[in-house]
Amino acid sequence: MKTVLELPAMYADHHVLEVRRILLGLDGVKEVYASSGFQVVEVDYNSKEIKKEEIVAKLDEIGYIGELPLPVETGIAAYQDGRVDTSLFRHSTASKQTLDVMGFAQSVGHKGRALWPCPGMEPLKPINEEV
Repeated sequence: MKTVLELPAMYADHHVLEVRRILLGLDGVKEVYASSGFQVVEVDYNSKEIKKEEIVAKLDEIGYIGELPLPVETGIAAYQDGRVDTSLFRHSTASKQTLDVMGFAQSVGHKGRALWPCPGMEPLKPINEEV
């Protein structure tokens, strides 16, 4: 059987290589054609050995299925009327000492999987060095 799946998070050649490596490692998958330009993968598989749901689950597990969650600017100032809104993710400052220079800061917190599932770029895991 053949199935075609949309992978919006597969946007570069290194993603194509990773998707092919993972899918070709599954029992029952015979052929994989992946395109980062069209963000699709065509999988030729033996339906007696593997189900489409298992292929979709594997791609979802590694972060290629579904839209990328991106924060959206609200258009509301972070500091307004003497109060600071900490829910906003970007803050700007200007100080008298720097004259015409303005600085921007953004808080980025990791919650769950990485925004862009790049091979080798997963969050670091703590290592227990006690022997």
